[in-house]
Amino acid sequence: MTIRAVVWGENIHERTNDVVAGIYPEGMHATIADALKIDPEISVSWATLEQPEHGLPANRLAQTDVLVWWGHKDHGAVADEVVERVARRVWQGMGLIVLHSGHFSKIFKQLMGTPCTLKWREAGERERLWVTSPTHPIAAGIGECFELENEEMYGEQFAVPEPLETVFISWFQGGEVFRSGLTWRRGAGNIFYFRPGHETYPTYHDANVQKVLRNAVRWAHNPQGAHPAILDAPNVPVEKALEPIVERGGKLHAAGEAGFR
Repeated sequence: MTIRAVVWGENIHERTNDVVAGIYPEGMHATIADALKIDPEISVSWATLEQPEHGLPANRLAQTDVLVWWGHKDHGAVADEVVERVARRVWQGMGLIVLHSGHFSKIFKQLMGTPCTLKWREAGERERLWVTSPTHPIAAGIGECFELENEEMYGEQFAVPEPLETVFISWFQGGEVFRSGLTWRRGAGNIFYFRPGHETYPTYHDANVQKVLRNAVRWAHNPQGAHPAILDAPNVPVEKALEPIVERGGKLHAAGEAGFR
């Protein structure tokens, strides 16, 4: 089965910063998409902030199995309507992979329900990512650890809910550590946060990082497809109760009337 992935990129730094443009001349989103295309079972396209509806209209999201999200400079520019649209699709079963500074994206904060704050330092430090769950599908083929020679430091406390699984923990030259690969489930949707990816370093050209991203898309994919009924809140008629009951007492709603939301 082909997994339909969309890579969403803010696409601002690549057009405004010479350092970033030199590393990602076609855009970070394009580099990430190319890395995913190595897997013949992943069909990839991309979308960016400046496109109409940020490239994520409802009909496109309906045909998306896994959405990969990178943003940094202008999280606030993402329309709330699009954020709600993405959240609904995650609840229905679409996978979501949030990368690096996407921890402050509207969609990630909404799904986490927490501030998603952390410590940080931009000093080009060495990052060593340790695999803490070696049998997890996202860590397949990675080994005990791998290193990135230059990265931005993220440090604890990472203000997110307790994850289902911690797949990676990072150590930085300055001494800080960070839970850098975390999973959650929201509704029927699988979510993976992966820390590496500061735009002034060639992180997404790294073979290990690319391997993790391909693994993550496979893991986040829900082969059972969408579960749209998760968004329903039906008013069940008395006569359709599984066991016979007699209606009694006062009530607010007429038979079949929708409830308040």
